[in-house]
Amino acid sequence: MLPKPGFSATAKKDVVARIGVCTDLHQDIIYDAPRRLQAFINEMNQLKPDFIIQMGDFCTPKPENKIIMDIWNQFAGIKHHVIGNHDTDGGFTHDQVINFWNARDKYYSFDLNNYHFIILNGNEKGSGYEGYARTISVKQRDWLETDIANTNLPVIVFCHQPLDNDIGGIDQANWVRTIFDRANQQAGHIKVKLVVSGHHHLDWCNVYNGISYLQINSMSYQWMGDIPAHSHYSSEIENGHPSVKYTAPYTDPIWAFFTIYSDGTIGVKGRKTTFVTPSPQEMGAPKFHLGYSDVAYISDRVIK
Repeated sequence: MLPKPGFSATAKKDVVARIGVCTDLHQDIIYDAPRRLQAFINEMNQLKPDFIIQMGDFCTPKPENKIIMDIWNQFAGIKHHVIGNHDTDGGFTHDQVINFWNARDKYYSFDLNNYHFIILNGNEKGSGYEGYARTISVKQRDWLETDIANTNLPVIVFCHQPLDNDIGGIDQANWVRTIFDRANQQAGHIKVKLVVSGHHHLDWCNVYNGISYLQINSMSYQWMGDIPAHSHYSSEIENGHPSVKYTAPYTDPIWAFFTIYSDGTIGVKGRKTTFVTPSPQEMGAPKFHLGYSDVAYISDRVIK
């Protein structure tokens, strides 16, 4: 499967669109989420991308989290939201979340600068597994297939949970990947180009059938499950943040900046920081997490 005709590797590259991307802020877990989000918004207001997008696990829709929305709304341009599995913690509904965020809908699509962008909701209820809802329903999949068929533009998809695996990602993600593969076969070129996710707080890019599946690391931390942190966090725990003892925070917030070029390539500029001591390995974490190393950065990449 080839890139869309007209995308030349030797053609002069002009900038088509620029996008600021962050995910997994976790206002309701990390103790300094406002500081982290403010750093992102400050830089986005300087860079002035075509839009910014947060990809879930942002904040629950409770009054105490208005501080997060006030910071987010400091960005003067277009803003988009993806629902994450933790955004309904405490019994909130998807409708309450999107209303609090002033988001457009639970899932939707839009065109910008000759690209078609799709935002999915991977938090619908399914069956056959325990834990958080992580299904894309038949109704949403039917909408997705029709939506892709109705555009002639190259497609970029955002979903909180990964679609390139079923381990903690979207339940039966192969169904959704089949929709993408079928759309590309029908178009005769790589129409669905890039699928972006968060959720796992990791850093990877896999390519299946010509489609890049990009995992964006958390702004804030790696989750350590039942491994408690060292006494370094005692002050945060005493100040009302008990869940922080199960995190390995990053010293500074990290995010990604996408630049889409006229030759079809997408440049991803990440950020790097360090773990606040102790690191996951110092806390006794396994060497690999879902097959990947725990890292405090987002890699620079070129998506072709």
